[in-house]
Amino acid sequence: MSSAPQRRANVIGLGLIGGSIALALQERGWTVSGDDAREPTLMAALERGVIDATGLDQQAEITFVAVPVLAVADQVKRALAETTGLVTDVGSVKGPVCRAHDNRRFVGGHPMAGSEFDGLDGAQADLFNSAVWVLTPLETSDDATFAQVNSIIASLGADVVALSPERHDQLVAVVSHVPHLTAATLMGMASERAEEHAALLRLAAGGFRDMTRVASGQPDIWIDICSENKVAIMSALDGLIAGLSEIRDVVAVDDHDVLRARLQAAREARTNLPSRVVRPEDLAEVRIPIPDRAGAAAEVFTLAAELGVNIANFEVVHLAESNRGVAVVLIDETTSEVFRGGLIARGFRPSVQALS
Repeated sequence: MSSAPQRRANVIGLGLIGGSIALALQERGWTVSGDDAREPTLMAALERGVIDATGLDQQAEITFVAVPVLAVADQVKRALAETTGLVTDVGSVKGPVCRAHDNRRFVGGHPMAGSEFDGLDGAQADLFNSAVWVLTPLETSDDATFAQVNSIIASLGADVVALSPERHDQLVAVVSHVPHLTAATLMGMASERAEEHAALLRLAAGGFRDMTRVASGQPDIWIDICSENKVAIMSALDGLIAGLSEIRDVVAVDDHDVLRARLQAAREARTNLPSRVVRPEDLAEVRIPIPDRAGAAAEVFTLAAELGVNIANFEVVHLAESNRGVAVVLIDETTSEVFRGGLIARGFRPSVQALS
């Protein structure tokens, strides 16, 4: 018996994320070709075995574009022109690139993962284990492309969430971009005051150190992000400034009841951040016939994100008696009725069965 052909992938950009993708794919049996604008980085990746070959493999099943956000659009265009397989990217701003490349072989993406280390030196095969990886399909995205990219990314250990490009940019401004700017501002305040009080930075441990850790990121990356996602970042900054102004007024008048309520609400929200479903007996299988319209499979994922439903597994199977597909989704059983109701409201006809 002949063995199955080895799967092949490209990675453009061999920094922390690109290098980690390459290692994660190799660990799962893929052959990975890589490219990087920096020749020393490319050679280092080859010498260390992070990639198997240099340049782009035209017949690769998928190409990951992992370059700085201002270069993503051009490299996606290149990947679509020079390869025949699927293409996705990992940039943290999605609107511009997704709207520029409404192509059936492309779906945008953004892994919410990082490391204390920069560049190829920080690359690790398990970087995406339990990390959220956002896919940002358009209304016209090809269902087969979305399902295949989702399957490959899920195989790397990530939890896939689907959002529209614009919704992604709004949300990531709140949970990533503005926190970074806030951390940088706090670090700047502490540094300026430390010139007057030498002991200050020695006291800056614990919560302060945790809160400002992201300020150690590369400045050039964040300059590009702020340029590409300016509108969403300004909106989120306006909200933060308004919230800080309100809490300042509460502190100023010693309104302990309001302050306690604000702090308690924040504590509860932090405690209730969603976690990954890990016990099969807590899951329900939802089978959803896919209507004959573009983007229907991606719409299922997008709805799950809107309803706060965690998808533990997703695949599209095809019925032998027709050309239609069925999305088979595993979710937390406690959210199955909410998800079912949302699907029905969108015109789907789901069936739900508990695995327990």
